[in-house]
Amino acid sequence: METLLDKKGSLRVIDLMKWGEICFEKNNFENPKQEIEWLLCDLLESKRADLYVNFEESVSREKLLVLNQWIIKRLNKMPLQYITGKTEFYGNLFFLNQEVLIPRPETERLVDIALDVINEITNPRILEIGTGSGCISISLAEKRKDLQITALDISQSALDKAIENSQFHKIYNIDFKHLDILKEIPYGEYDVIISNPPYIGLHELNNLMSDVKDFEPLIALTDNKDGLSFYSRISSIAPMLLKKNGFVILEVGLGEHPNQAYEIFKKNGYKNINLIKDFNNDKRVLKANV
Repeated sequence: METLLDKKGSLRVIDLMKWGEICFEKNNFENPKQEIEWLLCDLLESKRADLYVNFEESVSREKLLVLNQWIIKRLNKMPLQYITGKTEFYGNLFFLNQEVLIPRPETERLVDIALDVINEITNPRILEIGTGSGCISISLAEKRKDLQITALDISQSALDKAIENSQFHKIYNIDFKHLDILKEIPYGEYDVIISNPPYIGLHELNNLMSDVKDFEPLIALTDNKDGLSFYSRISSIAPMLLKKNGFVILEVGLGEHPNQAYEIFKKNGYKNINLIKDFNNDKRVLKANV
């Protein structure tokens, strides 16, 4: 199939939309129209509706070169968020690279629940384990200016991206720390421990879509065991880190994983353990009191 660069003359937004949709359709993408719309919105720094309002506008040769490279990457199944280097989470823009997990909409539930938990606490302190892009901590700090957050990650590259995001949003009340939570214990006393830890079991990796397993950081996806290592570790160290009546708020996987995580916390004596559903009606968040 010819590329954009084989086309003669100027190309309008509508030409690119039609060509891109056909291209993605021929390559068996589930939502070909959505694919090209996403790329064009980022390329032209516009909203989806603007594509249709300004559909007669010509696109420069420089932008066509960029779009052509983006389409090649997408046809090789690279996630759109890594191609454009950014995504939205909790209404905010976050910059990404392949050193950090792509934030998912279901993870926004962690932020909702944490904000509810600390609603009546003055100057709350939060510990985030595995901050990645920093999307959870930054979203919390953006809503509560009096928060003091310690955000941990084993990956210095991930921390660098999280710091970049926090500076972009002018958030300065997060202390980013390089630490391996499976081997070390951070200092401090907190009202909430929050985390979206690696919960995909090693046996499940081959079942992941290629968009995920071939591009996202494995260290953020799996514990290389049964997907429960971080839940066991957090349940054992949280009593040393939380204030009286402090909360643990963790994202959990699908299938039997939520119940398995629940049993870990139950066995370790936690009270008021709840599995909270996301907007797809799946149990995706575990909340528990020490």
